[in-house]
Amino acid sequence: MTEAVANALAEVGPRLRRLRTQRNVTLVELSEATGISKSTLSRLESGQRKPSLELLLPISIAHQVPLDELVGAPKVGDPRVRLEPVKQGDRTIVPLTRQPGGLQAYKMIIPAGRPAEQRSHEGYEWLYVLAGRARLLLADHDITLQPGEAAEFDTRLPHWFGSADDHPVEILSLFGKQGEKMHVRARPAKR
Repeated sequence: MTEAVANALAEVGPRLRRLRTQRNVTLVELSEATGISKSTLSRLESGQRKPSLELLLPISIAHQVPLDELVGAPKVGDPRVRLEPVKQGDRTIVPLTRQPGGLQAYKMIIPAGRPAEQRSHEGYEWLYVLAGRARLLLADHDITLQPGEAAEFDTRLPHWFGSADDHPVEILSLFGKQGEKMHVRARPAKR
């Protein structure tokens, strides 16, 4: 084994720990997402276990990062993020976040004509209308949102959102399963 390969392998553990902690993911959450035991993940991060493809692939998938990023492969110069749209019924959902746990971001394209059936579940959601008009049914409220408008709500309340008219609506959604709210950080006003 060359010195370069040995050095690259020695950096995998610390790189995995940095990635996990930067994304505020616990070992337990990563273990649940990958099916790899918490102790194996801990030993991998501390360098007590050698990285293998069977360990790195599930971690790469859970963090939604390329395998070469986990092992420190040289950059190829293309900064584009390749997003994979997912169809859920007639909705098109594009996941924008690449880590398990914590707040998740999605772009949703919702066609017109969906039945308005309210549901409730654990979590907290923030919606921003990118294009079209959105209808939000939230408990007893019936709200129409225009492009540039946002709404946030506890998803334990019965809710439904979709197109408000005969055209599709595009929405940016931030969702926290554990009820995390979105926080906006801004500079203080100059005095």
